[in-house]
Amino acid sequence: MDRYVLLVKAPKGLDMESIREELKAFLGEKHPELTIGLHRCIGLTIDLVILYREGIVLVKRKNEPFKDHLALPGGFVEYGETVEEAAVREAKEETGLDVKLLRLVGIYSDPNRDPRGHTVTVAFLAFGRGELKAGDDAKEVMVVPIDGVKEVPLAFDHARIIEDALPLR
Repeated sequence: MDRYVLLVKAPKGLDMESIREELKAFLGEKHPELTIGLHRCIGLTIDLVILYREGIVLVKRKNEPFKDHLALPGGFVEYGETVEEAAVREAKEETGLDVKLLRLVGIYSDPNRDPRGHTVTVAFLAFGRGELKAGDDAKEVMVVPIDGVKEVPLAFDHARIIEDALPLR
């Protein structure tokens, strides 16, 4: 059996049971071979601590949440993609850099780490090479010296991820 998800973004606390029943009735008429279920989804993302020119690469976010805040480059894993492939892709899309993944930093799963909903991230330490340029959903991209990154307010739980990636700072 193949599984597909119809993504429905609903306000927090909305009772989805009646909506599930409506969708089940609507789709059941045209496609009785389908089984309709309603499951809350967890998003899977990656984040990267990219070492580049004696600093760490940060992006200024173009979109909410945390629009205009600094953050680690990262994003959602696409269907059929490994987390490692997603990390390489997101680094290129957001920073213009090619990255070599050095090691797994950790997995961060606090249900409240992202205001959009429960999102689990797989964080990597990476080495970047190439020309730095903002792209995709990054408004700006910059390099912050490793010894100064603690002074920079960051979106999400990215300060913790950097601390875990480089604990001897």
